Amino acid sequence: MQRLSEQILAYAEGMPEGTPVSAKSLLHLGNRAAVDQALSRLAERGQLIRVGRGVYLRPVTSRFGTRSPSVEQAVEALASQRGEVIVSSGAAAANSLGLTTQVPVRSVYLTSGRTRKMNFGKQVVELRHAPRWQLAMAHRPAGEAVRALAWLGPENAEVALKALKRNLPQTAFNELVAAAPQLPTWLARSVGKAAHG
Repeated sequence: MQRLSEQILAYAEGMPEGTPVSAKSLLHLGNRAAVDQALSRLAERGQLIRVGRGVYLRPVTSRFGTRSPSVEQAVEALASQRGEVIVSSGAAAANSLGLTTQVPVRSVYLTSGRTRKMNFGKQVVELRHAPRWQLAMAHRPAGEAVRALAWLGPENAEVALKALKRNLPQTAFNELVAAAPQLPTWLARSVGKAAHG
């Protein structure tokens, strides 16, 4: 019979790169205490990377050595595993939409779950709880626009909306306008002005 740690490694190796392995997903192999201990030992040996409480990743091994999986892949997999909405922060959205040239230094994502930090090798990723309206239209350009505008604030929203009206595809801008009733008053007002201006 295989040892529990070998069974856990075999399970992790059967998952796509960057898929988090949680203690809860391994309860079919043994009781919680035994699974937690085995995961801890595997992390100490470097066979798994502990990224957060009860969440581990299999390191990616290539001819250049071992590294953590990409943060984007891991965050995406974590979102589907935990049933959370996780999206890039407003600063990252503003940068990708060309509304700012500032590149965020820290990796921050917005989540429907609780606020927490995760370690991907040497990189720390912060997951910040965000209100539902900032997570609406999660992985669509209109949703990115909402997060960027929230990050820019009321003072810069109208100028940014003029740029968005020029640069976003018309369908995405229309989707943003349709979502205005869900947004805070200051943002809904600015979106309405941009739509009819």
